[in-house]
Amino acid sequence: MDEAFDIQTYMTEGVERVVTDTVRATLKNPRESIYMAKFALASRAASRKRRSMEETGEHIPPFLIASITSQCNLHCAGCYSRCNHATVDAEPVRQMTSDEWLRVFEEADDLGISFILLAGGEPMMRRDIIEAAGKRPNILFPIFTNGTFMDERYFELFDKCRNLVPIMSIEGEQAETDARRGQGVYDRLIANMDECQRRGLIFGASVTVTTKNLHEVSSDQFLSQLSDRGCKAVIFVEFVPVTDDSRELAPGDAEREYLKGEIERLRRDHPEMVYISFPGDEKSSGGCVAAGRGFFHINSHGGAEPCPFSPYSDINVRETSLREAMQSRLFRELRDGGYLLEDHPGGCTLYERRADVERIMGRNAQEKEGSR
Repeated sequence: MDEAFDIQTYMTEGVERVVTDTVRATLKNPRESIYMAKFALASRAASRKRRSMEETGEHIPPFLIASITSQCNLHCAGCYSRCNHATVDAEPVRQMTSDEWLRVFEEADDLGISFILLAGGEPMMRRDIIEAAGKRPNILFPIFTNGTFMDERYFELFDKCRNLVPIMSIEGEQAETDARRGQGVYDRLIANMDECQRRGLIFGASVTVTTKNLHEVSSDQFLSQLSDRGCKAVIFVEFVPVTDDSRELAPGDAEREYLKGEIERLRRDHPEMVYISFPGDEKSSGGCVAAGRGFFHINSHGGAEPCPFSPYSDINVRETSLREAMQSRLFRELRDGGYLLEDHPGGCTLYERRADVERIMGRNAQEKEGSR
């Protein structure tokens, strides 16, 4: 890795680019444009705060991923979360309350964190937490949702709290989407998009990129349909193979290069939408930005994890501050030990190196037990 690389500069510039692009993408929508212009000012202030803390030796990532529930109503084919038993059908016990999450959001705001991605399970099953997020306008909350719980109350909430942005999961056209997510899901998503457009609400789309849908989801035809319906952001997420029989769906080097080229073209030729790629946009970061380099994950029970694909935790935000959680022993060892710096199949370093993560967890547990 280039010794001159600065992760703080990289992530800060990335946030500022996304905000600038989003302001441009909402210029035809006065209410959204006004909010995004205000958020741009708050985001720049947050960036200055993080830079100031960096100068004193404390790195604060600009992103968090918060899985606010473990419950989901769908059984999507190849879902990493269900394969890891992190997502269930019934409502789990002892999940974080809305008050506990609000405290996390307040701490994040104080630290200069600009984005908190709300995930699950299905996050819209926790309306109380999403309402709590709406109270922190300095933070933009993309809500990664399957779209099946969007109703009149949610549309009214999104209209009132413009920092809440639904990001609806779609796999391409109807056949591909319904094959993975269930019959009728595609039609529901399209209805949601049309309603958002009618109300002047900003929304985005999340696409899990596989070897099967790569060309379809990056095509002008598919993306033009999203744009025509008012979509302002498309987030491409490489499929992570969590079972051996799904490895053929994971993009390889050729597919990644193709997607990279298509995203560069789309950003140049179709600036009406924002295009983000994970982990494609991490390549210039010198490696994975999990474990607090650029973000980390908080699960529905408060455990601070390197990322959703690496569900290991040695600290809980219910018992400590968000600031202290960022410096957990596991995170420090992953960052300092070079575990985040190599390329890998399927887009997830820590999933490929899960045996190393488990070994670190085991060693730390033994040392903790021996010190008592």
